[in-house]
Amino acid sequence: MDDQNKNLILATALSFLVILVWFVMFPPPEPTPSDPNAPVAETQADGLLAPPPSADPAAAALAPGTAGAETATASEAAADVPRITIDTPSLTGSISLKGGRIDELSLKDYRETIDPDAPIVRLLSPVGSQTPYYALHGWAPGSGLTAELVPGPNTLWTVERGTTLTPGTPLMLSWDNGAGLTFRREISIDEDYMFSLRQSVENRTDAAVSLAPYGIIARHGRPADLKNFFILHEGLIGMADGTLAEIDYDDVEDYPFNPREGAPAEVTQVAEGGWLGFTDHYWMTTLIPAPGTPFKAVTKYDPQRGIYQTETVQQTRQLAPGETITAESRLFAGAKEWATIRRYQNEEGVDRFLDSIDWGWFFFLTKPIFAALHWFNLMIGNMGWAIIALTLAIKALVLPLAYKSYVSMAKMKELQPEMEKIKEIAGDDRQKLQQEMMALYKKEKVNPAAGCLPILLQIPIFFSLYKVIFVTLELRHAPWIGWIRDLSAPDPSSLYNLWGLFPWAAPEPGSVLALIFIGILPLGLGVSMWLQQKLNPSPTDPTQKMIFAWMPWVFMFMLGSFASGLVIYWIANNMITFSQQYAIMRSHGHKPDVFGNIMSSFKRGDKPAPEKKK
Repeated sequence: MDDQNKNLILATALSFLVILVWFVMFPPPEPTPSDPNAPVAETQADGLLAPPPSADPAAAALAPGTAGAETATASEAAADVPRITIDTPSLTGSISLKGGRIDELSLKDYRETIDPDAPIVRLLSPVGSQTPYYALHGWAPGSGLTAELVPGPNTLWTVERGTTLTPGTPLMLSWDNGAGLTFRREISIDEDYMFSLRQSVENRTDAAVSLAPYGIIARHGRPADLKNFFILHEGLIGMADGTLAEIDYDDVEDYPFNPREGAPAEVTQVAEGGWLGFTDHYWMTTLIPAPGTPFKAVTKYDPQRGIYQTETVQQTRQLAPGETITAESRLFAGAKEWATIRRYQNEEGVDRFLDSIDWGWFFFLTKPIFAALHWFNLMIGNMGWAIIALTLAIKALVLPLAYKSYVSMAKMKELQPEMEKIKEIAGDDRQKLQQEMMALYKKEKVNPAAGCLPILLQIPIFFSLYKVIFVTLELRHAPWIGWIRDLSAPDPSSLYNLWGLFPWAAPEPGSVLALIFIGILPLGLGVSMWLQQKLNPSPTDPTQKMIFAWMPWVFMFMLGSFASGLVIYWIANNMITFSQQYAIMRSHGHKPDVFGNIMSSFKRGDKPAPEKKK
């Protein structure tokens, strides 16, 4: 076996092994089945865990069941409550005047499936719905105040200004506690997904009081479409003084009981700024105090009611008689669009907001890869062709390394006669054979391992692109050509119905039949790998020949259930590699007889076709 074939087999086997381990250990996620015996949402209490504790450090924390943590029955939750409509280019929904909750929100630009008539994605839902999930803001009482004197989760607010919340018309709510304090909340929204809240308190009494502004996001139960997949983080997420925290739902449930918070909880003091909330696969809801504002970040869980909760509690404010204090914060509730989140980070000061997208361990590759993919998509207008353009760009960047590798492989071919002579002279003396071979490599300046580099280099790039395609919103429901209408999903075509020519349906995605009866793209992948092999004659050794013969087709079935965008990348990469290697081999005096090698692979017992000299 010559060294070139050894290197190729080694690199291919390593690549095969890594992908096989990945495929076996981390298969594509299956939908989480719903529990038919689970209690319906209507039986859950309307309310939160204990709200942020008293702003007075000397005062005891409010316990569940106090006025501040007041709950209501399902019938009360279902009662008619005044609402203010939210209508923006990106969002539709409403705000409940009960608690001033932002608790009904849907995304206009995204549908649940690729069907154009499918319902739009719903992000937030009120108590009484199947999956309550909402945001609430208010003030925690300090010295001189009790829970009844500050607005709580069930306070009924009055509208001072505004009938519909739009980017050009903010909403002003107010509540008078009847004891000399007037609370106001101004809510505005931009054209994307950012709410801005300006809370104020006017003190008309003759005594000083203290309060602490807070924000809460509460989620009743886990999301129904939770993936539970290793490659993706779903759950609680936060940034505290430049440190990212990704917390799984399981981890929150395992928190020790915190007496001050009245629940299993974890508390972090944030000195210079950050954000905190929940992240799903493609959507996110996040509390964002004003940049540079110190706050207390709290994550907690109510095991009795199954409520997950995040809080941001700002520092206590002293309010003298006749004074008014204000507190500003923001709420992001929407899609994790790369360009939108990047703008909030770079132009509006939300610290490291792009890290809310799960870039993974290879972030130093996934971030630039997606940035380049996004740019190509803007230029071309089609994400499928953008993936092919990105493949060309990556191959161009690694061309110097690939060139050296292919040149080394060509030189190895030129040295074959001398290497055979060394083998004959050395005989069974393995040490002498090794020494003579190393001397020959050194004399001719050939690196026998260089042939592995192009294949080995593809492994981290492949995994990084897989990560990008799986986690980023921009690939979701992105079409390419014809039957490929979602680049984040496997090829929907199938050999079972001859790729759509027969009238019966293709096998259900994820089934064994779908794995066997592959689509057009996986078949193209197998053919492209097989064609790339034909740049060189088949090895004479029967074992090598068998490995080479089966390798493309094994990969074809293994990668058939991967996202279409990833398979497109692999096919494009194979074809570009074929062209590069062919041109480089020609430039060094070898004309690969591709057609002859193809024909010889269909004949039994024939010798491989010889390469032609230029």
